[in-house]
Amino acid sequence: MEKLQKLALAITIIGALNWGVAGIFRFDVVAQMAGGPTESLARFIYLLIGVSGLFNLGLLFKHWRTHEAQEPKDLSVATPEEA
Repeated sequence: MEKLQKLALAITIIGALNWGVAGIFRFDVVAQMAGGPTESLARFIYLLIGVSGLFNLGLLFKHWRTHEAQEPKDLSVATPEEA
């Protein structure tokens, strides 16, 4: 599963770079390679990037859960009743 997560992350990064190029230079690399933004290949690549992005949301939440579980609890703080 870790290989699939790394692949999804790589695809998402490639998609983000494509959007960056499109935003700065008004040039869509995926559309250019596929023959136009409405071609089946381009639509498949856009779909693949979108699904990869959704898959990476799971990685983000997994990171948050493991990070919260590893945070040390400060038990040395006195409660108002003890003061």
